[in-house]
Amino acid sequence: MPTAALVQMTAGIDPRDNAATLSSAIARAAEGGAAMVFTPEMSNLVDRDRARAAASIVAEADDRALAAVREAAARHGIWVQLGSIAVRRDDGRFANRALVIDADGEIRARYDKLHLFDVDLASGESWRESAVYAHGEAAVVVATPIGMLGLSVCYDLRFPALYAALSAAGATVLAVPSAFTRPTGAAHWQTLLCARAIENAAFVIAAAQTGQHEDGRVTHGHALAIDPWGAVLSDAGEAPGVQFAKIDVARVADVRSRIPVLAHRRAIPTVTVIE
Repeated sequence: MPTAALVQMTAGIDPRDNAATLSSAIARAAEGGAAMVFTPEMSNLVDRDRARAAASIVAEADDRALAAVREAAARHGIWVQLGSIAVRRDDGRFANRALVIDADGEIRARYDKLHLFDVDLASGESWRESAVYAHGEAAVVVATPIGMLGLSVCYDLRFPALYAALSAAGATVLAVPSAFTRPTGAAHWQTLLCARAIENAAFVIAAAQTGQHEDGRVTHGHALAIDPWGAVLSDAGEAPGVQFAKIDVARVADVRSRIPVLAHRRAIPTVTVIE
């Protein structure tokens, strides 16, 4: 039965520091016997100062954190779902990009975040991710040592149609790397993750950012691994570190045979509105 490791970290504004944190976490995951390790959203950089952040966001081939993760994956012989990193696209815009890296350090899959976080919260926080980042244009499922992995990033969590499409395409594990704000995390994080697991009868692995960041933001933490029945396998609380969860691949078939939600899905007909 393969083991997944979930990294919880408090990323700062310097990609070099974050790269060192990631390398150390990957080593710990390998020492703990994990087949695959998952890191949070924006593993390379958390900085809401757009001008300062722009100086650190580079093309994928030049990113320090990605290079460090690829080297650590190959050195320790472990797969990595690099939750997401900020990268500069060929057109000059930025992407919030998730990557899957194999045990040889090779990139197996890329996914750019589809749904961007543009909200005004009651706490006074205001976020306009689309002012800086471009929307992704594709959904991705990739074969890994712990199963067929469907990729997503943070705010995607609120859009169940994405996860229905991923599970319909064969995903048995759903990655949801995140940097949830503390207000929205306290209100919705675990509830939404459990819902995505239950409605798709799939494992959900959600690595997370946590605590007070160097740029002033505060994130929720509570990296979670959830089984296809909605049971929480691992909760990291609010401290940085590495957590482990066993992924019983047979559990997916068991749950889907008992409640065959995927087989029962139907195209939704046109909605009739009666006034």
